[in-house]
Order: sequence, then structure tokens, then C-alpha cells
Amino acid sequence: MVVDAAPEATRWVAGAAPLPPTPSAPPSLTVSLRRGPVYVDSTGFLSWALLDRRTGRISGSANLTAPSDTMSMVKSWIAADYLRMSAEEGVTPDEARMRQLTIMIRDSDNAAAQAIFKLVGRRASIERLIAICRLTDSSPYRNRWSNTTVSARDTVRLGACLADGRAAGPRWTRWLLNEMRQVRGAGDFGVRAALPVPIAETVAIKNGWLLRDEDKLWHVSCLAIGAGWVLAVLARYPGPLGFGYGTELCRKVGAQVVRVAA
Repeated sequence: MVVDAAPEATRWVAGAAPLPPTPSAPPSLTVSLRRGPVYVDSTGFLSWALLDRRTGRISGSANLTAPSDTMSMVKSWIAADYLRMSAEEGVTPDEARMRQLTIMIRDSDNAAAQAIFKLVGRRASIERLIAICRLTDSSPYRNRWSNTTVSARDTVRLGACLADGRAAGPRWTRWLLNEMRQVRGAGDFGVRAALPVPIAETVAIKNGWLLRDEDKLWHVSCLAIGAGWVLAVLARYPGPLGFGYGTELCRKVGAQVVRVAA
């Protein structure tokens, strides 16, 4: 059974302002989840999974256990791993380190991710991800975070792990989810783009995207954590179709699975 997000401290450095309250959807809007098949025309590989956090039930496409890769999506875990271990060691990160974590999540900054990934032991961090979040379809790839292997099923398990406090620990979970709600720029796409603004503002996301030289395919991964649910979409498709093709795949799946009514 997946539980709700754990409480955490509202200050991360001495004198910092308290975190804003966790956003909630207007009571006039109702969110429902659709577990049945989705209908999206796509070229290449497409997989999705939905976790109902109230019941722990996972549903999705027939290939929800098929492997793909994370790209920048795994930065959510890298940040969580660093913050949890810092708290366990009794260390409060300084302002410079917190800014580094912020740009890694909000702006998907690769240099920041590489620096934090080194601090958490590179491959060892992905091994902890698999152990702590109880993943069954995932594996590290050498010392590279971008190539971490996951399935859609394991991606929603990662989302649950971030939401319920196992990943970042009780001190930092709320802070991390708040940063994920403020993803901006190129990484702000996918599932929550299908939702009306009052709901979208409550959804924490971390996406990955890369046109890989190895296979000339776009690799896109979308993770969205809402109130009581987690949705993941993984895709790979020919490079000429462009980045926007993958963002639309995530949006279209989100529009069919997470439905909002007044």
C-alpha cells in the first residue's frame, strides 16, 4: 500500500523562508483515473503505466514492463538520494548546493546533475534507487545516469517512492516535490500539459528527452505525480519526427488517463 507524502521540515538553511503550502486542486474540479487502453497513433516504442496511490494498483499498456531509459527523469532520484543521505549524516546543504539542486530539477541542468551524481556514488546511487523503491525491471548503466534502464511500471514506482518519502526522507520530500512542480523551460511538457491550470499546478513532474547518437532515435520519458496518482510514459521513435512528437505522446496519454470534470 502506498501512503501519502511524509511531512518534512519547512526550512532548508538557516533563515530561509518557509515553503509554500502543498497546492491542492479546487474542490469544484474532480479528477478521475482511466485504467483501460489508450488510443494514440504512434511510430516506434510507446509504453505507459498508472499507479493509483490510494490502492497501490498499477495498470497500463500491455508492454508496461518493457525496458527504456530515463534521460533527465532520473535527476529527481539523484536529488532525493543526495538529500536523504545528507539528512542521515546530520548535514544541512549550504545555499550553493541547494541552488545546484534547484537548477538540476527546475531547469534540468546537466552539469549540476553530473556533480550531484558523483557525490552520491554514481552507479551506487542507481543501485539504491532499485533497492529503496523496490524496482524490478530496472538496472544501472555503467556510471551514466542518463542511460539508466527503467520500465513504465518501475517509473510509477519511482514516483510513489518520491511522493511517500522513501526517496528523499521525511525532511526533504515536500521541498523536492515543490521543486518538481516548478519545472520550467524545455522540460515543462507532457502529462500535466493535458490538465487545466488549477490541476496542473498541483502536479510534480520530471521528464527526460534526448536524440541518441547510438540509434538515431528520440528517447522521451515522462513522470507525473498527482494527488493520489502517478503516471509514466516512455517513448522511442525516429529522429526526424522531432522532439515535439514525443511531448505530444505524453500529453495525449495524460489526457486519456487523467480526466478532470467540474
